[in-house]
This record gives sequence, structure tokens and C-alpha cells, in this order.
Amino acid sequence: MRIAVAGSIATDHLMTFEGRFAEQIIPEQIQQMSLSFLIDELDVRRGGVAANICFGLGGFGLSPILVGAAGQDFEEYRSWLERHGVDTSSVHISELRHTARFVCTTDRDQNQIASFYAGAMAEARNIEIQPIAERLGGLDLVLIGADDPAAMVRHSEECRTRGIPFAADPSQQLARMEGPEVRGLIEGAAFLFANEYEKALAEQKTGWSDEQILTKVGTRVTTLGANGARIDRQGEESVHVEAAAVSELVDPTGMGDSFRAGFLAAHSWGLSLERSAQVGNATAVHCLEADGPQEYTLTSASLLDRIERSYGSDVAAEVKPHL
Repeated sequence: MRIAVAGSIATDHLMTFEGRFAEQIIPEQIQQMSLSFLIDELDVRRGGVAANICFGLGGFGLSPILVGAAGQDFEEYRSWLERHGVDTSSVHISELRHTARFVCTTDRDQNQIASFYAGAMAEARNIEIQPIAERLGGLDLVLIGADDPAAMVRHSEECRTRGIPFAADPSQQLARMEGPEVRGLIEGAAFLFANEYEKALAEQKTGWSDEQILTKVGTRVTTLGANGARIDRQGEESVHVEAAAVSELVDPTGMGDSFRAGFLAAHSWGLSLERSAQVGNATAVHCLEADGPQEYTLTSASLLDRIERSYGSDVAAEVKPHL
């Protein structure tokens, strides 16, 4: 199954300040504030929703196609992704902007000061899906994740026009998008991914009820954090899938992206929606137990062990032939 993932490509620069921000701020001088913090730790992580999902799909041997925009500084990141089974040939490289970057400093009280530089991501709206499909001999699914909002809407419109199945996954960009954009993004999607808050926000932005949205999409998958996931289809009963067993809580960043990778991998194998969500949950906890969205190691043995512990030996036996 040829899966393209369109969305953000970014790096996270995470710094730790051992003091307290509040102790450095003079209220009477806040209008002329100029501060510099001596940083003790810097952690640079690879990220961006499209890159994270592709990393996960690559771990299943699916050779996902990364679709997004990056800067000239992307080469080291490209090498990493290609070593993990990702096709990066369709990444647009900006001649003027750097790859998107999130820079965040956290103090000892877990207060944060952060900035996000969109950079090359703004050029994702110039990417056409059809040339990518022609290069590969067709696409079976395009996941449209958080990205430049104009790019997200354009990709959905193109997929509808050309008859390419797509999944809508707007996540944090819902807050930036207006109702017509959200409606244009999700209508006709084979899958709609969201967490509980995003689900409610999508209903508010579109003006469509829960039931109306189910008439616009094939399958809605709602992640519920520690409560697992729920799958809804028009005219069918909801399917609730419990979360997978967790051994150690380390870092939740990227859990949603790894869930999508596991879900789509299982879907590509022809497994049921319930099994797909179980594989997604088992993949997500691998990410939860690692420090960073692309730092987890997924093996057939570790995945089957987690599935068996969480859902039983019969489920693990059904998944095993595909690994």
C-alpha cells in the first residue's frame, strides 16, 4: 500500500534553565524587558507531524512518502528518515527559508517560553499531489496532517478532484482555520483523525453536528489519551478500544503520530478497524516510553508482546503474520 503523508517537518530545540523565570522579571520594568538565560541543557529532536508519522510507518516496512516543505538545512534530517525507510523524494526544498523550528526554554517550575518559526512550511501550499502519484504509479492514501493551512485545504481539494483517497488529520491547526477551511479539509475524507478536544472544535468550526460529520467522512477515529480510542462510522455502533499497557511514562510528545502510523500500517494489511486501533495503541506506548517522537525502537517482538499483554494472545496471533 502506497501511503503519502503531507504535513509539517520540523526540529524541536528544547532547553532547560535551572532557575525560575519569575525571579528574573522586574514588574516595574516589564515594558522594557530584555532577558537572557544561561542554559544548562539543549536537546534537539526531530519532529513535525508528517515526519513523525512517516518514521513510524517506515518502522513497519511500508516505505511512506513524505510530502512537505523544508529548508536547505534538511539534509541531515533527510538522511535519518531515509535510513528509517522513508521516501523523501517529494519534499519541497525552499531556497529562502530554513526548516520549521520550535525553540522552547523550560525553567525548574516547568514554566516555558517558546517560539515557533514556520519557515519553509509556508511553501507547502505550492506542492501538487498528482506528480507524486505519477512518479509512484499511484497512491492508495494521502494523510493530510497539520501544515500550512492553505496547503492542507489544497491537498484535500486535489485528492477529491483526482479521486485519491485521503485522511484528514488537522490536529493543532484547527485553531488557526476558519469554518469553510475546516469543512473543505474534512469533507470526503476516508478517515478523520482527532483527539476529543479537536473533535469538539471541528464540530464548532464547521457548524456540523457529530452525526452530520459522520455523513461527510468514511471513518472517524478519536484518540482518548489514557482511555484508548473510539471508532465511529455512520449507521454503525461505536467501537471503543482500550489503551495498551504502559510500562513507563517518559514523554507523550508524538504519541498521536505514532498511533496513526500503527493504525494505518494495520489498515494496509487489511485488518479490521478494531485491530488497527489496537496496533495503533501498542505503537503509541512505544513512543510514550521513549524521550522524543522518533527515538523509540519498534520490533516485531516488542509489538507482539505489547499487544498480547494488552489485548490477548488471539489478537497477537492475528497481527503476527503481517510483521
